[in-house]
Amino acid sequence: MSRNPLAIRIRCDIIMRMRTTLDIDDDVLFAAKELAAKERKTAGKILSDFFRHAHQAGASVTARAKPGQPYAMKNGIPVLPSRGELVTTEHIQHLMDHEGI
Repeated sequence: MSRNPLAIRIRCDIIMRMRTTLDIDDDVLFAAKELAAKERKTAGKILSDFFRHAHQAGASVTARAKPGQPYAMKNGIPVLPSRGELVTTEHIQHLMDHEGI
């Protein structure tokens, strides 16, 4: 009796994935969903890729300004200090509307 290869593949896929419940801040989830829609991926995939990349790169590394410079530079662009909030396109649009840009 031969087995259906599709059924075996689905069964293996289910075994290899894990589902769990996480408490994710609303702004982080919103940003993940926004990026997921843009890249045609799931929010879970976006968050997994982001964490994996940050973990491999050493997320604790911070940019520091050189003496005499107000900000650290990365690829010729100033790296502004964190204000403790996640910036979304909605946030940028609000600022642009407020500034009349």
